[in-house]
Amino acid sequence: MDRRKFFHGTAAAAVAGTVAGCASPSTANGDMATARTPFTVAGTFIPVMGSDEKYPVRRIYCIGRNYAAHSREMGSDPTREPPFFFQKPTDAIQWVAAGTTPDHPYPPLTKNYHYEAELVVALGKGGRNIPIDKALDHVWGYTLGLDMTRRDLQRAMGDEKKPWEIGKSFDRSAPIGAIHKVAQTSHFTQGAIWLKVNGQVKQNANLNQMIWSVAEQISKLSDAFELFPGDIIYSGTPENVGPVVRGDVIEMHIDGLPNLSVKIV
Repeated sequence: MDRRKFFHGTAAAAVAGTVAGCASPSTANGDMATARTPFTVAGTFIPVMGSDEKYPVRRIYCIGRNYAAHSREMGSDPTREPPFFFQKPTDAIQWVAAGTTPDHPYPPLTKNYHYEAELVVALGKGGRNIPIDKALDHVWGYTLGLDMTRRDLQRAMGDEKKPWEIGKSFDRSAPIGAIHKVAQTSHFTQGAIWLKVNGQVKQNANLNQMIWSVAEQISKLSDAFELFPGDIIYSGTPENVGPVVRGDVIEMHIDGLPNLSVKIV
C-alpha cells in the first residue's frame, strides 16, 4: 500500500465517522461559560515568547513514526504505514522556560523511560477537511517539545493489541517551550533537530526528513477531527530514541528556537 494515498480512500471516512455525533467544543464551552460547577478545573496555558499572552491548550495531538529511520527502529516499514495520531491530555504539559533546567520526575510503573525530540505546531484557526495548500494558514506558532514515553508499557500494550495510552499519556509527559508566533519564526520546513543526554548527542536529524510535512499533518488530522484554535501537534521524532535515568540532563534543539532542557529526578 502507498501510505501517501491511504487517506484518499474509505479509511478517512471510517476514521471521521467515529467522531460523528460528539458534542462540539463550541457547544460544550458555551454551556460552561455560564454553568455553576461544583469545583474548578484549571486550564492549561503556554507562555508566548516576547508577550504577556498565554496560549490556551485545547488538545494535544501527536503523530507516530514520522521520520523513516525512526519508523524502522520501531519495527515498521515507512513506505507501507499510513499516518496515525494519538493524543495526550492537556495537563501532560510541563512548560520549560528558556535558559532553565527544571526537574522532570521519572514516572511510576516504568523501567524504560524514553525521550523523543519534536517540533510542536500551535494552531490559531480550526476547520474540517483542510486542503494541504491552505493548512499552514491555520498555524499560529511553533515551539519545541519532548514526547516522553514509558516505552516498556507502550510495547507491552502493543504486543497485546491494546491501546498504549499508558505509555504516552501521563503526568508531565509533554515538556514544552514557549510558543513563538509564526510571524517571528516563519514556517519550519527544514533545519537541524537534535537531542543530547548529559552532553552526548543522541538524536540528530533535519526537519526536512519528516515523512508527512506540517501542512500534510494538519490536513490529515482535519479529515478525522474538527480542529480548533488551541490545538497543538507534536510532529514526530527522528531516530535514536532511547532511555534516561534519574540524574540525566536532556537538552534538545531546533534551529531558530531556544533550546529546551530538563533534569530527570
